[in-house]
Amino acid sequence: MKVEPPEGYPPETGRYLRGNDYSPVAVVAILDTFDFKIPPELVRLIEVAIEAGAALAGTLQTENIGIEKLIANVVANPNIRYLVICWRESPGHLPADALCKLIDNGVAQDKKRTIVGARAPSPYLPNISLEAIQRFRKQVSIVNLISEEDPKRAMDPEMIRKAVHCCIQEKPTEFLGYTLHDPGAWPEPAICRKISLRIEEPWKRELSRREQEILDRIRKSAKRGDG
Repeated sequence: MKVEPPEGYPPETGRYLRGNDYSPVAVVAILDTFDFKIPPELVRLIEVAIEAGAALAGTLQTENIGIEKLIANVVANPNIRYLVICWRESPGHLPADALCKLIDNGVAQDKKRTIVGARAPSPYLPNISLEAIQRFRKQVSIVNLISEEDPKRAMDPEMIRKAVHCCIQEKPTEFLGYTLHDPGAWPEPAICRKISLRIEEPWKRELSRREQEILDRIRKSAKRGDG
């Protein structure tokens, strides 16, 4: 029921720890601060997740490139079947909402691959293939611990430990309204590829062909010193 992750897994670097490659669960803590201000309590959640048996555990800061990297690493390991979201939502990027909407609704048929229904300001996934996005949506289920009614729940190390524990059980286990168990590896080969940053700033407005031609002429003129 388990498979060996391919060479090159995980394909994307980032702020995460690698644990048990055969585990069915990865844990993502929403990063709502600057990189240099990550609180020790959040770091502890990541450590607890790995200690409890997660395959990967790390932070997610943005609703675009951050999610693209997360997708790339998850679909590279068919054993991962759950994604536990913890800590608290970032009021600026809203990546937790974008991640949940991606699983529920997918992406629009536009060039930026906009996450349908996401409230985030820039929920675009143009740098990763539709194949990987579709696999991600089929392969994993979300276990969202973030709750407005009980905000401390998603910041409690013991709750993270319980979530991971329930995901790795052979028999269905009830947890906060979810029925969890290890269903085994996704029955298709891993998609192990690094993302290709064709659009490094997907939040910027796309120029029309005429606007791009005018901009190119201006740049050429500036290089020649035409004034």
